[in-house]
Amino acid sequence: MTDVQDVRTRLRSAILRGDYAPRQRLIEADLAEEYDASRFAIRNALIQLAADGLVELQPNRGARVREIGVDEAIEITEIRQTVEGLVAARAAERIDDEQIAELRDLGAQMSEAVAAGELMRYSDLNAALHSRVREIADHATAARILEQLNGQMVRHQFRLSLYPGRPAVSLPEHLAIVDAVCARDPEAAAAAMSAHVRSVIETLATGDR
Repeated sequence: MTDVQDVRTRLRSAILRGDYAPRQRLIEADLAEEYDASRFAIRNALIQLAADGLVELQPNRGARVREIGVDEAIEITEIRQTVEGLVAARAAERIDDEQIAELRDLGAQMSEAVAAGELMRYSDLNAALHSRVREIADHATAARILEQLNGQMVRHQFRLSLYPGRPAVSLPEHLAIVDAVCARDPEAAAAAMSAHVRSVIETLATGDR
Protein backbone atom coordinates (compact mmCIF):
# COMPACT_ATOMS: atom_id res chain seq x y z
CA MET A 1 0.00 0.00 0.00
CA THR A 2 1.13 3.54 -0.78
CA ASP A 3 1.67 5.92 2.16
CA VAL A 4 0.07 9.35 2.61
CA GLN A 5 3.03 11.45 1.49
CA ASP A 6 3.56 9.40 -1.65
CA VAL A 7 -0.14 9.68 -2.51
CA ARG A 8 -0.05 13.43 -1.88
CA THR A 9 3.00 13.86 -4.12
CA ARG A 10 1.57 11.79 -6.96
CA LEU A 11 -1.91 13.30 -6.75
CA ARG A 12 -0.50 16.82 -6.56
CA SER A 13 1.60 16.19 -9.68
CA ALA A 14 -1.45 14.83 -11.50
CA ILE A 15 -3.49 17.94 -10.64
CA LEU A 16 -0.68 20.24 -11.75
CA ARG A 17 -0.36 18.36 -15.04
CA GLY A 18 -4.06 18.87 -15.64
CA ASP A 19 -4.96 15.18 -15.39
CA TYR A 20 -7.97 16.27 -13.35
CA ALA A 21 -10.06 19.20 -14.53
CA PRO A 22 -11.11 22.16 -12.35
CA ARG A 23 -14.21 21.22 -10.30
CA GLN A 24 -13.76 17.53 -11.10
CA ARG A 25 -14.79 15.33 -8.17
CA LEU A 26 -12.05 13.28 -6.55
CA ILE A 27 -13.73 10.09 -5.35
CA GLU A 28 -11.85 8.36 -2.55
CA ALA A 29 -12.71 4.83 -3.63
CA ASP A 30 -11.58 5.45 -7.21
CA LEU A 31 -8.38 7.16 -6.08
CA ALA A 32 -7.61 4.35 -3.63
CA GLU A 33 -7.76 1.86 -6.48
CA GLU A 34 -5.83 4.10 -8.89
CA TYR A 35 -2.99 4.81 -6.44
CA ASP A 36 -3.03 1.42 -4.68
CA ALA A 37 -3.61 3.18 -1.38
CA SER A 38 -5.94 2.93 1.58
CA ARG A 39 -8.96 5.23 1.93
CA PHE A 40 -7.20 6.65 5.01
CA ALA A 41 -4.13 7.61 2.93
CA ILE A 42 -6.29 9.14 0.20
CA ARG A 43 -8.39 11.13 2.69
CA ASN A 44 -5.32 12.54 4.44
CA ALA A 45 -3.63 13.37 1.14
CA LEU A 46 -6.76 15.28 0.06
CA ILE A 47 -6.78 17.21 3.35
CA GLN A 48 -3.16 18.22 2.77
CA LEU A 49 -3.88 19.24 -0.82
CA ALA A 50 -6.83 21.31 0.41
CA ALA A 51 -4.41 23.14 2.72
CA ASP A 52 -2.22 23.75 -0.35
CA GLY A 53 -5.17 25.31 -2.16
CA LEU A 54 -5.40 22.67 -4.87
CA VAL A 55 -8.42 20.74 -3.59
CA GLU A 56 -11.76 21.89 -2.20
CA LEU A 57 -13.44 19.78 0.49
CA GLN A 58 -17.23 20.00 0.28
CA PRO A 59 -19.40 18.95 3.24
CA ASN A 60 -21.30 15.73 2.45
CA ARG A 61 -20.02 15.81 -1.14
CA GLY A 62 -16.36 14.88 -0.82
CA ALA A 63 -13.47 16.57 -2.61
CA ARG A 64 -13.00 18.23 -5.96
CA VAL A 65 -10.22 20.08 -7.78
CA ARG A 66 -10.48 23.72 -6.78
CA GLU A 67 -11.29 26.19 -9.53
CA ILE A 68 -9.49 29.53 -9.33
CA GLY A 69 -11.14 32.62 -10.75
CA VAL A 70 -9.34 35.49 -12.46
CA ASP A 71 -9.69 37.85 -9.49
CA GLU A 72 -8.05 35.35 -7.17
CA ALA A 73 -5.40 34.60 -9.78
CA ILE A 74 -4.51 38.29 -9.86
CA GLU A 75 -4.31 38.46 -6.07
CA ILE A 76 -2.03 35.41 -5.98
CA THR A 77 0.19 36.91 -8.67
CA GLU A 78 0.43 40.19 -6.76
CA ILE A 79 1.91 38.26 -3.83
CA ARG A 80 4.21 36.41 -6.22
CA GLN A 81 5.46 39.75 -7.54
CA THR A 82 6.91 40.69 -4.17
CA VAL A 83 8.32 37.28 -3.28
CA GLU A 84 9.78 36.59 -6.74
CA GLY A 85 11.48 40.00 -6.68
CA LEU A 86 13.11 39.14 -3.36
CA VAL A 87 14.24 35.78 -4.74
CA ALA A 88 15.75 37.34 -7.88
CA ALA A 89 17.69 39.88 -5.81
CA ARG A 90 19.06 37.16 -3.57
CA ALA A 91 20.00 35.03 -6.58
CA ALA A 92 21.98 37.98 -7.97
CA GLU A 93 23.89 38.19 -4.69
CA ARG A 94 24.70 34.48 -4.56
CA ILE A 95 25.22 33.39 -8.17
CA ASP A 96 28.54 31.84 -9.19
CA ASP A 97 30.21 31.59 -12.60
CA GLU A 98 28.87 28.10 -13.34
CA GLN A 99 25.33 29.17 -12.50
CA ILE A 100 25.71 32.23 -14.72
CA ALA A 101 26.51 29.92 -17.62
CA GLU A 102 23.42 27.82 -16.80
CA LEU A 103 21.10 30.84 -16.80
CA ARG A 104 22.62 32.18 -20.02
CA ASP A 105 22.06 28.80 -21.65
CA LEU A 106 18.44 28.71 -20.47
CA GLY A 107 17.91 32.18 -21.93
CA ALA A 108 19.39 31.08 -25.26
CA GLN A 109 17.18 28.00 -25.35
CA MET A 110 14.10 30.13 -24.62
CA SER A 111 15.00 32.43 -27.52
CA GLU A 112 15.41 29.45 -29.82
CA ALA A 113 12.06 27.98 -28.74
CA VAL A 114 10.19 31.24 -29.41
CA ALA A 115 11.89 31.65 -32.80
CA ALA A 116 10.85 28.12 -33.74
CA GLY A 117 7.29 28.58 -32.45
CA GLU A 118 7.76 25.75 -29.94
CA LEU A 119 5.35 27.03 -27.30
CA MET A 120 5.28 23.91 -25.14
CA ARG A 121 9.08 23.86 -25.01
CA TYR A 122 9.11 27.56 -24.16
CA SER A 123 6.59 26.94 -21.39
CA ASP A 124 8.81 24.21 -19.92
CA LEU A 125 11.91 26.43 -20.15
CA ASN A 126 9.99 29.28 -18.53
CA ALA A 127 9.28 27.06 -15.53
CA ALA A 128 12.89 25.83 -15.50
CA LEU A 129 14.26 29.38 -15.42
CA HIS A 130 12.10 30.46 -12.50
CA SER A 131 12.94 27.23 -10.68
CA ARG A 132 16.68 27.68 -11.23
CA VAL A 133 16.59 31.27 -9.96
CA ARG A 134 14.87 30.01 -6.80
CA GLU A 135 17.49 27.29 -6.37
CA ILE A 136 20.32 29.80 -6.75
CA ALA A 137 18.67 32.15 -4.25
CA ASP A 138 18.53 29.30 -1.71
CA HIS A 139 15.78 30.97 0.34
CA ALA A 140 13.78 28.08 1.81
CA THR A 141 10.83 30.12 3.07
CA ALA A 142 10.36 32.03 -0.18
CA ALA A 143 10.65 28.80 -2.17
CA ARG A 144 7.97 27.16 -0.02
CA ILE A 145 5.62 30.12 -0.45
CA LEU A 146 6.14 30.21 -4.20
CA GLU A 147 5.61 26.47 -4.53
CA GLN A 148 2.19 26.83 -2.95
CA LEU A 149 1.27 29.96 -4.94
CA ASN A 150 2.45 28.47 -8.22
CA GLY A 151 0.52 25.29 -7.52
CA GLN A 152 -2.66 27.31 -7.13
CA MET A 153 -1.91 29.28 -10.30
CA VAL A 154 -0.84 26.44 -12.56
CA ARG A 155 -3.82 26.44 -14.90
CA HIS A 156 -3.58 30.20 -15.46
CA GLN A 157 0.19 29.98 -16.01
CA PHE A 158 -0.34 27.19 -18.52
CA ARG A 159 -2.78 29.24 -20.54
CA LEU A 160 -0.57 32.32 -20.50
CA SER A 161 2.47 30.39 -21.68
CA LEU A 162 0.59 29.08 -24.71
CA TYR A 163 -1.42 32.20 -25.57
CA PRO A 164 -0.53 33.39 -29.11
CA GLY A 165 1.81 36.36 -28.95
CA ARG A 166 2.48 36.07 -25.23
CA PRO A 167 5.97 34.49 -25.59
CA ALA A 168 7.10 37.46 -27.72
CA VAL A 169 6.19 39.70 -24.78
CA SER A 170 7.53 37.56 -21.97
CA LEU A 171 10.80 36.48 -23.64
CA PRO A 172 12.46 39.93 -23.38
CA GLU A 173 11.26 40.08 -19.77
CA HIS A 174 12.89 36.75 -18.98
CA LEU A 175 16.10 37.74 -20.75
CA ALA A 176 16.20 40.95 -18.68
CA ILE A 177 15.95 38.83 -15.52
CA VAL A 178 18.81 36.63 -16.74
CA ASP A 179 20.95 39.67 -17.57
CA ALA A 180 20.40 41.33 -14.19
CA VAL A 181 20.96 38.19 -12.11
CA CYS A 182 24.07 37.29 -14.11
CA ALA A 183 25.37 40.84 -13.70
CA ARG A 184 25.11 40.27 -9.92
CA ASP A 185 22.91 43.37 -9.63
CA PRO A 186 20.27 42.71 -6.93
CA GLU A 187 18.28 45.90 -7.51
CA ALA A 188 18.10 45.38 -11.26
CA ALA A 189 17.21 41.71 -10.77
CA ALA A 190 14.35 42.55 -8.41
CA ALA A 191 13.10 45.25 -10.80
CA ALA A 192 13.26 42.94 -13.83
CA MET A 193 11.41 40.17 -12.03
CA SER A 194 8.81 42.58 -10.69
CA ALA A 195 8.24 44.00 -14.18
CA HIS A 196 7.78 40.51 -15.59
CA VAL A 197 5.24 39.45 -12.95
CA ARG A 198 3.44 42.79 -13.32
CA SER A 199 3.08 41.97 -17.02
CA VAL A 200 1.46 38.67 -16.03
CA ILE A 201 -0.99 40.57 -13.81
CA GLU A 202 -1.85 42.96 -16.64
CA THR A 203 -2.44 40.06 -19.02
CA LEU A 204 -4.71 38.32 -16.54
CA ALA A 205 -6.61 41.57 -15.90
CA THR A 206 -7.30 42.22 -19.59
CA GLY A 207 -8.61 38.70 -20.08
CA ASP A 208 -5.96 37.77 -22.68
CA ARG A 209 -5.40 34.31 -21.25
